[in-house]
Amino acid sequence: MTIHPSSIFQDVEKIRKNAPLVHNITNYVVMNTTANALLAIGASPVMAHALPEVEDMAAIAGALVINIGTLSDAWIEAMFKAAKIAKSRQIPIVLDPVGAGATPYRTRTARELIRAAAPSIIRGNGSEIMALCEEGRTTKGVDSTSASDQAIDAAKALSRDLDCVVCVTGAIDYIVSQKAMVQIKNGHAMMPRVTGLGCTATALCGAFAAVNPAYDKAAAHAMAVMGIAGEMAAEHAPGPGTLQVNLIDSLYRLTEADITERLKM
Repeated sequence: MTIHPSSIFQDVEKIRKNAPLVHNITNYVVMNTTANALLAIGASPVMAHALPEVEDMAAIAGALVINIGTLSDAWIEAMFKAAKIAKSRQIPIVLDPVGAGATPYRTRTARELIRAAAPSIIRGNGSEIMALCEEGRTTKGVDSTSASDQAIDAAKALSRDLDCVVCVTGAIDYIVSQKAMVQIKNGHAMMPRVTGLGCTATALCGAFAAVNPAYDKAAAHAMAVMGIAGEMAAEHAPGPGTLQVNLIDSLYRLTEADITERLKM
């Protein structure tokens, strides 16, 4: 799989032109951040988890993003209903198994979701990806206890078994498909100090998958844009608070020249 700065920016332009509807069933902590990031890149976000409307919303979306960060039984039911509709209509599904491995409830939910409706893209940290495959794998809350490169074998197994793209994020991001593996080395050390930026990366995967049916490239493009925007944001941020604000601005202002100059792949 070959990734060029021009192809990344072509997807950005498609998002800005088409404003795809990205249906998010996500967690309370990140709703504002992910919605603003999607708006900044040019997508149209909706956060809808109510049972009476979740199937109707999933049916009209360009992509469905499921994030298990703040679980409840009603939300889990909504996730399954939306995923079933999206799968039947060939709408891309992006799963973020937040905190998988931390508790049996969380791990079981993530595993049942991927069995019920195999996602197009799974994005998580090393511990979360490994927990989807391995019994006894632990996660510290929602933070990773494993580096991204430790999860490569698990990512390959998930990609093979589910016929999906698996994105393992960390200091180096690995995008794994049955065709190839891509490493993205963009980003900034301050980014993990802002809650929800991993969830934001997942939401961006949804936006890119909505305009690019080659989901391996969509995921790689999304992670490259997220990392580059993080670097741009950090250049004028004395701390995590300003980084978060600057990240939204960087996504909005992103140019092809920014990608060409900064891409580390």
